[in-house]
Amino acid sequence: MQAPVSLAEASVEEQFRLVSEAGVFDSFDRLPMEGQVDTYIRCIERYSLPVRTASWFYALERDEALLSQKLRLAGEVGASLHNIMVHWHDASGRPVSDEEVAGFYLRAYDLGMPRGVEPTLELHVNMWSEDPRRVAPVAEAVRRRGVPFNFTLDYSHVIFKMGNVEEQRICGIDQDVAAGRIELDPRKPGSLVDQWLDMGIVRWMQVRSVAPNGPRNVWSILDPTQPVAAVPTHSIFDYRAGEPGRGILYPFEKPAPGEWHSDWNDSALDCTRAMVRKVLAHHACTPGSRLAAITTEMINLPDYAHNARFSLIGQNAAIARHVRAVWAEEAGAAQGAGLKGA
Repeated sequence: MQAPVSLAEASVEEQFRLVSEAGVFDSFDRLPMEGQVDTYIRCIERYSLPVRTASWFYALERDEALLSQKLRLAGEVGASLHNIMVHWHDASGRPVSDEEVAGFYLRAYDLGMPRGVEPTLELHVNMWSEDPRRVAPVAEAVRRRGVPFNFTLDYSHVIFKMGNVEEQRICGIDQDVAAGRIELDPRKPGSLVDQWLDMGIVRWMQVRSVAPNGPRNVWSILDPTQPVAAVPTHSIFDYRAGEPGRGILYPFEKPAPGEWHSDWNDSALDCTRAMVRKVLAHHACTPGSRLAAITTEMINLPDYAHNARFSLIGQNAAIARHVRAVWAEEAGAAQGAGLKGA
């Protein structure tokens, strides 16, 4: 049994080593902090693991200058995509508009492209896109300016809301889901995944296994006085002291006894697998598909795997092996059918 998954992270060197030794990853997905660029470059060379993708989160009316810094750091280590998580609220607690999100993206595009770094906006809880109905309007606002819109699809942030009316209500989609105006289930036609693939905006797929209406992380009890990455000061979710984390992770491989706080059922992963296959099938069969990156996202934060006792790198590697296997099947099927995807 592993030691509990901790909020304290291993050194950069140790992270590179673990990713390399897993044997299933061809890049390292992380943004360096100031002062870490030389370490990253040394590790990139030592482990033959380029950095192609990097992420950060931003509050409008506070982090405009930070955006330029993070894009510079991404470019300095060779990343070609910078994933941007824009908080639902600005620094004062005011909800941001679609127009403001689009404007931030356009600014990131102007700053990043000369450095060879494309911006991409992520589907994520606590961010503007926790209400997934906002994705299409923001994308269209960007494209009206003649700029391509890049979208990071982390569909775990939708799947965990399936069957959970309380979670749907937080971002205001409960009535649309109940009336059938929104289809969350990636196994069904017309789902949000289908819509975004049809729009041609999916640039990066992040894969975290999650269960519909899955269990909250009862092993991670919230302490709002302690800042946690990706949890903003102002949040649409009521992070109350003493409450467990949200349920945005479900082990991809069956945990050993004592490694996970809840019962585990393989069928709970059906939606995650369906989403992966749908995206890869589209990529295999669609000329001009814009999918450029795939990463795995089993992480250590309270809403995810904090205090679990399984191996995070092991769970990430299991997902990576699954993604590779599905891609081999879908690419082979497309070739056999004479289709030419990207």
